[in-house]
Amino acid sequence: MTRAFCVVLLLVGCATNEGITKDDKELPLSTHYDGKHFKNTNGSDKAAGDIATFLWQSLWNEKPWPKAVDNAPADPLVARVTEGIRITYINHATVLIQTAGLNILTDPVWSQRVSPVSFAGPKRVRAPGVPIEALPEIDVILVSHNHYDHLDTKTLTTLRQQQEREPVIVSGLGNAKLLKKQGFEHAIELDWGEHTNVGNATVHFVECQHRSGRGIHDQMKTLWGSFVVETPAGNLYFAGDTGYSPHFKAQGERYGPFALSLLPIGAYEPRWFMQDIHLNPEEAVRAHRDLNSTQSLGIHFGVFQLTWETIDQPIIDLEDALREQQVPQTAFWVLEPGAWRTVMASDQ
Repeated sequence: MTRAFCVVLLLVGCATNEGITKDDKELPLSTHYDGKHFKNTNGSDKAAGDIATFLWQSLWNEKPWPKAVDNAPADPLVARVTEGIRITYINHATVLIQTAGLNILTDPVWSQRVSPVSFAGPKRVRAPGVPIEALPEIDVILVSHNHYDHLDTKTLTTLRQQQEREPVIVSGLGNAKLLKKQGFEHAIELDWGEHTNVGNATVHFVECQHRSGRGIHDQMKTLWGSFVVETPAGNLYFAGDTGYSPHFKAQGERYGPFALSLLPIGAYEPRWFMQDIHLNPEEAVRAHRDLNSTQSLGIHFGVFQLTWETIDQPIIDLEDALREQQVPQTAFWVLEPGAWRTVMASDQ
């Protein structure tokens, strides 16, 4: 089974009982929901012919990745942070954010594969930078959308079982049913533009350009999005998965400046197929500027091979994009899995 076919499984899904079924009640009304499907403002759909072309071209265009990459030993985590924003990169889109006494986890994925099935699909080449059992008590889990590399049910079940109390888990409309099956009885669903308060932070669910689906019959039936988190140490932006569109500029104007943004830089080739739903590094730097972000961390690369580029191409392309757009490398950086950095008010 080619990696290209595996990524189609990931994005389009297969027959599975995890998705929305015909017996589910109608989702809440939304200006971007037509009664059956959610919609992007600028569109992101591909026809069957596009998928077939992608699969065919992938037979000779996929670049080889190493089977395994070792991580450097990670420093021990701290229980809480009261000053600044401490960011620990775990893997893919999974980041531990510690600020203002809160521990926030984004799109947690610790499984070996991100796929509808356990025997096929994208397999990790790097272990998570932090073992799941080493995590401190988590207060908030942000789930950007329900694709398997962002909503990993096995990981969520493990997290719920090892936490002394139920974390607040926030996602888009239509996802609460699946999250409750993993033990999160009070899962919160938000539409774009809605928010919820957690401790002394405010979590906003905001528009991005992507799609959703865990099976053939639930495509675009749950809502995808990004997050803005307002904290005493500064505003945070977690993009999740997204293509480039005017939403970055709009969110920068409404919520910026951002102390820190988490922006995807991987899984972007070929552009004709991926550009609607995944940023490339050049677009990620543009998003950094649109958001008026003081610091940005590149995520979503180097763990699961989802598209054609080599494992190190995102970092190479990011360096080129920063130079071309005259953005200092000290303002947009990457971390090795398990590595951390603290952003202080003096950095902003």
